[in-house]
Amino acid sequence: MATYQELLAQKQALEVQIEEARANELSSVIEQIRGLMMRYELSQDDIAPRRRRGRPAVVAASPEKRLLPPKYMDPKTGKTWSGRGRTPAWLGKRPERFLIPQE
Repeated sequence: MATYQELLAQKQALEVQIEEARANELSSVIEQIRGLMMRYELSQDDIAPRRRRGRPAVVAASPEKRLLPPKYMDPKTGKTWSGRGRTPAWLGKRPERFLIPQE
């Protein structure tokens, strides 16, 4: 089995070969694309239309979420929970022990 260093050397050699093959084929591919564009009378805008330069669409702002006052508090850590969402693990089976007295 090949060592880590040998595999890294092989990877680097393959990356060099890949880049060379890409460079060799790139010019012929570009010529094929140009030929097809001329044959079908296509422009660059037909292939990749430009973005509009006008004003961007207005995105409706989402309404602000109201923060709820905490209903429960962990006396050890001081963490609070409003009573909505997933129940925290520290709340346990008797949440009434952690109720914050209402003023």
